[in-house]
Amino acid sequence: MTISNQSMPASLKMATETLIENLLASEAFVRYSRAKMMLEADQNAKSKLEELLTLQAKIRSAQMNGGVSQQQIEQLRAVQQEVQQNRVIIEYAQSQQAAIEYLREINQEISKLIGIDFASLARQSSC
Repeated sequence: MTISNQSMPASLKMATETLIENLLASEAFVRYSRAKMMLEADQNAKSKLEELLTLQAKIRSAQMNGGVSQQQIEQLRAVQQEVQQNRVIIEYAQSQQAAIEYLREINQEISKLIGIDFASLARQSSC
């Protein structure tokens, strides 16, 4: 990945590119990348996740519009159970959480080095 910001000092640009390369080569990101590819290649796992997301959206909508039927709840539980037993989905979710945790650790280290909460600068403010 190459950074193209003309106003960035060369040393900062180089340090940033090195950080990106190291992040992408880290165990957490390599594992996540592999798990994501496995998920993309597994049509059954992808369709189960899509089914779960669709059911969750329908139930949220039903809750806002008067109520959820017992049949919807049972259907959701059945799909959740299938998703929770799918090893491709489990590996994807676990590797995603590991990558997120790794990024949090990196953000904390950067924050210590520069003396401010680095991660908070990237968050979007809400008004």
